[in-house]
Amino acid sequence: MSNVATSTGRAPTVFVPSAEALATVLAPEARPPRPSAWSASMTFGWRAMLKIKHVPEQLFDVTAFPIIMVLMFTYLFGGALAGSPREYLQFFLPGIMVTSVVMITMYTGVGLNTDIEKGVFDRFRTLPVWRPAALVGMILGDVLRYVLAALVILGVGLVLGFRPDGGVLGVLAGIGLLVVFSFAFSWVWTYFGLVLRSEKSVMGVSMMILFPLTFLSNVFVSPTTMPGWLQAFVNVNPITHLVAAVRAAMSGTSDPSNTMWLLLWSAGFLVVFGTLTMYRYNRR
Repeated sequence: MSNVATSTGRAPTVFVPSAEALATVLAPEARPPRPSAWSASMTFGWRAMLKIKHVPEQLFDVTAFPIIMVLMFTYLFGGALAGSPREYLQFFLPGIMVTSVVMITMYTGVGLNTDIEKGVFDRFRTLPVWRPAALVGMILGDVLRYVLAALVILGVGLVLGFRPDGGVLGVLAGIGLLVVFSFAFSWVWTYFGLVLRSEKSVMGVSMMILFPLTFLSNVFVSPTTMPGWLQAFVNVNPITHLVAAVRAAMSGTSDPSNTMWLLLWSAGFLVVFGTLTMYRYNRR
């Protein structure tokens, strides 16, 4: 006990805890357990979804943009390329679904760069959790955006007359392949979000890469109509393999070759850019 004089003349009693009490409070077994890697990642994934709740304008790129793409290309090119918009839609919708979802993966890098500039990730790095959890959780949260964009495009396509021969299972398989690839591909933009200085730089570099990949592919037309030198690029383009695999799944058939290449590309993006991202993140 100790007494401290006050202006009122009274001496309030100040409690000093004993050494035994301090030891009990600071004992390791009294502390809450450290969250697992999965738990921490899911918590950060929930944070990413809460950001959408508080800023719903973020959903514009997964709702309005896909609808505009489907309507514009179906009615702009459908009659010229397939004789009627409805016939073209049967070929085109899986491709535009891939294009729209792959396009929005770049916002993973943009969002990461914005958080870094605001100092948010500096605070995350001080938390006693698995260090990559913030990055993994952010991408897991973005998976919801990919699924939502795919469902919006599918819904618009069904209204316009798209009829997948593969039924519900074929559609689910196609969306599953698309989400797997998009998750792996997001690590490319995560790395750019770490190494580039501004979100405008991330977006500029992303568009410079995405436009050739998505437009120089089999999304809009069959590669057999292209010049030989262009076919050589289109045939090794990962987006071509992805579109072919998704088309086959939705049509009720299988395409083992393109599905295998799709999974190999996904594994390559995840291993290479996931490793580079973690290396860069741990040394910032």
